[in-house]
Amino acid sequence: MKRTLLLTGGSGVIGRAMLDVMAEDFDIVCLRGRRPIDDPRVGEFAGDFTHPTLGLSAADYARLVDRVDVVLHGAAVTKWNVDPEQLRAVNVQGPASMLRVAADAGAPLYYLSTAFVARQAPSDERFAGLAAYLESKTEAEELIRAASVPAVIVRPSVVTGDSRDGRMAAFQGLHRILGSAVRGTLPVMAGDIGSRVDTVPVDIVVEAVGKLIRVRVTRGEYWLTAGDQALTFTDLAELCEHVSQLAWIGAVRPRFMPFESVDRLLLPLLDDLISDGRRKMFIDFLESAWVFQSTDVMPSDLDRLGFGDRATKGALTEALRRSLIYWAQVKNLLPAESPEAESVLR
Repeated sequence: MKRTLLLTGGSGVIGRAMLDVMAEDFDIVCLRGRRPIDDPRVGEFAGDFTHPTLGLSAADYARLVDRVDVVLHGAAVTKWNVDPEQLRAVNVQGPASMLRVAADAGAPLYYLSTAFVARQAPSDERFAGLAAYLESKTEAEELIRAASVPAVIVRPSVVTGDSRDGRMAAFQGLHRILGSAVRGTLPVMAGDIGSRVDTVPVDIVVEAVGKLIRVRVTRGEYWLTAGDQALTFTDLAELCEHVSQLAWIGAVRPRFMPFESVDRLLLPLLDDLISDGRRKMFIDFLESAWVFQSTDVMPSDLDRLGFGDRATKGALTEALRRSLIYWAQVKNLLPAESPEAESVLR
């Protein structure tokens, strides 16, 4: 008899991929927000984290917790330009509510956090949205650690497309930055070209989470990251140049400048040269670059979970190359019938 998995965030990048790896072995019920999951393999209902019974009647809530065996909480606000109260309502109240559901169901909770809780939130007021996001994920982890419910915290880094074909449900912030480099519209990037940018393909993330659930690991914290195999900005610049050439754009690699030079020299100059909208976009890129890159190596548990051979630097480079090619194909920069695209997408 199949166990029942209650999943939140089923419409997101990781959530959509989780359905593919779990639907065969589990009955899946998705708590969703306004966006339907619309997948015949799952049941779904619109829920509310701020409601004591998730927006359900008392009877429906009782039936739900009676059948749930596993809770996987992946719903989160990941955009940094939203109202801080809205962000907290999902990123902090959501885990608190799912802890209560797991307790009522007598089920373990698996919480999708982020590896970037390892980064200290920036104090610069321009990065207030990013700081609020990191603080909300840190607070949620503290709630889960303090609870008596059996719980597992998993921390993926930057999630990229499937390592086999590059596909993913939606493109992430890193794709915006790399996509601009491919198009040649990002002449300057803040940071050190030797800094690490930790990425992990979505299929490895969901298979690792699925393994933890299947073997019934119910305690612990796991880093789903590249660790010492992470790519550098040099590697990313080479990949962007490669895809730009495939798309017959031939963009020049961005120049890299230290953050302090960008802040002290470039931003004041941009005030007089570009529109407010373009300046805001550059600030957004600066914010993303700040959180994505680090000179430090993130901890990683992929090797002990059995995924080390798929998370070598060579494998991760190829995975990101495929993800960028898929991005270029979706953006109509690279036709699907081109030999390079066909080799990745078939």
